[in-house]
Amino acid sequence: MEYEGNVIGSGLREGGVMMERNNEISNYEIPLWKRYTFTIDEAAAYYHIGQAKLRAIVDYDPTADFIIYNGNRVLIKKGQFEKYLDNCTTV
Repeated sequence: MEYEGNVIGSGLREGGVMMERNNEISNYEIPLWKRYTFTIDEAAAYYHIGQAKLRAIVDYDPTADFIIYNGNRVLIKKGQFEKYLDNCTTV
């Protein structure tokens, strides 16, 4: 069985998730604009806000309604974060 593209880690591929079923590999890729949550890296790219600034926003209010924790990984809810940004004058 051969894998095409750059395999990042066990079961992951750049740009999507690689799943193996019956010796077949399917690449499920969800575009950023359709996702419900972003990682810090994805949010930085999508909103053009630096990763350090996003981490500072999360650290300032870790219980904000736009933050989800998956273990120790921070996920940012897209819709709620956009409402937060709408109310901000500076970031």
